[in-house]
Amino acid sequence: MPAPVARRKLLGLGAVATAGAFLAAPAARAMMNEGAVAGQARVPPRPPPISARERAERCRKAALLLKASGCGSMLIEAGSTLFYLTGIDWWRSERLTAALLSADGELMVVTPAFEQPSIEEMLAVPAQVNVWQEDENPAQLIRTWLARNHIGHLPMAVEPTVRFFAIDALRALQPDLLVRNGASIVDALRMIKSPAELALMQHAANITQAAYRAIAPNIAKGMIAADIFTMMSKETLVLGGQNPSGGIQIGEGSALPHGSKKEEKVGAGSVILMDCACQVDGYYSDISRTMVFGEPDKRQRQVWQQVREGQEVAMAAARTGVAAGKVDDAVRLYYERLGWGPGYRTPGLPHRTGHGIGLDIHEPVNLVHGEMTPLAAGMCFSNEPGIYIPGSFGIRLEDCFFMTAEGARFFTVPPTDMDQPFG
Repeated sequence: MPAPVARRKLLGLGAVATAGAFLAAPAARAMMNEGAVAGQARVPPRPPPISARERAERCRKAALLLKASGCGSMLIEAGSTLFYLTGIDWWRSERLTAALLSADGELMVVTPAFEQPSIEEMLAVPAQVNVWQEDENPAQLIRTWLARNHIGHLPMAVEPTVRFFAIDALRALQPDLLVRNGASIVDALRMIKSPAELALMQHAANITQAAYRAIAPNIAKGMIAADIFTMMSKETLVLGGQNPSGGIQIGEGSALPHGSKKEEKVGAGSVILMDCACQVDGYYSDISRTMVFGEPDKRQRQVWQQVREGQEVAMAAARTGVAAGKVDDAVRLYYERLGWGPGYRTPGLPHRTGHGIGLDIHEPVNLVHGEMTPLAAGMCFSNEPGIYIPGSFGIRLEDCFFMTAEGARFFTVPPTDMDQPFG
């Protein structure tokens, strides 16, 4: 995935690319320059971004959760949670940019002095911005702030992706610092999406769905994965999506969920598995489609239909109050009755049925065996129960859904027929 957050590393097929990477073969480049991949598909108007009021309410809830946990503060490094709380969309480097939120709701941001104007420009909630020069230690700013707020003796929750060097520098200054994993606090905030978040995710999904439909007629014999992805990336940008990402697997490569180093070209009967995404104001789509170039054979049609039925099994199992892992169990039981597996073995479904999604393309919780977190309204997941036959081909259909009080609801309507694989 383009910076700041890396998506899964898809191998070999030119499968991972950014919008700026123009990897297509000469013929495909010429075709695209002539406008063959144009913004023909349209999507509804873009919804408004997350408001400053909503971000302030998130900070208030986070402070309440900190107080309830007995922690005095939480450290949040640049990344999706910092953006979630403050609106600061920043990358990670050796220079620390982070926020510290107290259980009383006070917020402090630490950043290099020369980055202060950029940080303050993005900051959407009230906060004190403390800066450090290149020859200074940012950990000292954090320690001083903790002491000034009389909370240095209390445990500090740490957002779970904060890097070791930041904690190590703090402990060097304050060896008795108590540190706790802040995952439960972050998850309690982010797992349940607000209506504004759902609207942005819906828009991202609309864009990816429309981009698939726009490029489908332009997939041609002789193309490699990078050619197809470049078309998809361009169309996604035309439609207003940000940071297009994903991968394309062709032929036997489709039997490997995240691709192969072997480069294959589109030919008659080729299975083409496309897993693509984009962002809208930080929120992700994630949609997979599988087609056959030319006429599918009987086996390809059979497996495609079974995967489509697997998606419906997952949707039926996804009910509020049910443990998330039970969705995976239901799909796996259905597949085993068809002769796949058992369990996570191939031929069959070797990965979880789905993952949480939002500001990160993969976030808690997962639809995987043993996950006991109960499903609740507002949670969002992928639904991607692919079937993979090593040495032959794989089929994956992936649509994301959100939970409501009445059950699961798709963001995008999955295709119902292999002859119309994009719906």
